[in-house]
Amino acid sequence: MKKAFLALAALAAAVAGNAHAGTAAGPKAKLTIAQARAIALKTAPGKVTKAEYEKENGVWRYSFDIRQGNKNHEVGVDANTGKIVESVVEPLGKAD
Repeated sequence: MKKAFLALAALAAAVAGNAHAGTAAGPKAKLTIAQARAIALKTAPGKVTKAEYEKENGVWRYSFDIRQGNKNHEVGVDANTGKIVESVVEPLGKAD
């Protein structure tokens, strides 16, 4: 039982570690995810439902899905400059 608990705790720690953008998925960004989130929310106020650190079109960026009423606003923030690189509004439920 103790081994199962320790294995579960290790798995939870690994999953939680991967939730922090930029830790192992790519190079260290100049902006933190918190800074990028603040930039995204200035562009599209609402509730962040998803956040990712990803490489798209050769550029590392933070991508946020922000719920705004019955719409989803996807905002991409360059991880090094803080510039908005994507701003797309779609109805809720529409897949990427």
